[in-house]
Amino acid sequence: MNPRLSPSAWAGAIMLAVFVFLGLFGPLIAPYPVGVEAVDQAPQFLSPSLAHWLGTDENGVDALSQLLYGARSALVLSLVVVSSCALIGVSIGVIAGYFRGVVDEVVMRIVDVLMAFPGILLNIAIVATVARPGLGLVMAALIANGWVGYARVARGQVLSLRERDYVQAARATGASDARIMARHVVPNLMAPVMVQMTFAFGGVILIEASLSFLGLGPQTDHTWGAMLDQGRNLMFKPGYGHYIVAPGLAIAWVVLAANLLGDGLRDRFDPKQRGRG
Repeated sequence: MNPRLSPSAWAGAIMLAVFVFLGLFGPLIAPYPVGVEAVDQAPQFLSPSLAHWLGTDENGVDALSQLLYGARSALVLSLVVVSSCALIGVSIGVIAGYFRGVVDEVVMRIVDVLMAFPGILLNIAIVATVARPGLGLVMAALIANGWVGYARVARGQVLSLRERDYVQAARATGASDARIMARHVVPNLMAPVMVQMTFAFGGVILIEASLSFLGLGPQTDHTWGAMLDQGRNLMFKPGYGHYIVAPGLAIAWVVLAANLLGDGLRDRFDPKQRGRG
């Protein structure tokens, strides 16, 4: 195992740290408020200026402030969805791989069905059940099929770990199955799970942006996907391209950061996987 991260992985970590900082403190440093109270406080469709660095939108709301508030929404969305998917998927995968038999067969058939079904269509079907989906429903839609990848990774690792000498020794000393899984199995499969979580961090934001671009995202103006949805109507209008470029670059920043860091972690934890996927 390579003990050091590559320069590109460090670059990804720094870029991700910038995103986390803006997600935590963006609303505090935003120059103007957003939301209902901010509507019509400034003229609509102002061009970038010293007063409004990214101009204003169709409601007269400062676009830079929306971008900074959107960083908070994107951070919350990613953290909740990725951690929930990892918790559910790892728990199910560990149980299936450790006990095998009927449990493993049933769980893996469910996983196979969900992985065979286009994920974005399932997300759309869930979000489209209500007229004005909120951030909570979008999270639930992403979690509904987001856990399956973690379950497959965890199960594959457990099939190998359960035969290791230290697991056999713990079983011989009378340790319970719950103790073996908690103390000897789960800690040793967290490396590949962490890599998958890193890659998923940017992917979640990308899916939310895709849903919002289709008009199915959270019904709020201060998410990056909602800003893309606003900007698509102006993307071919001279002088207004920044409305879609700014949130697009923000999303690309996070996705690139997550991919760079994920590649570096994968190379560190498993050099044999270098260059794959």
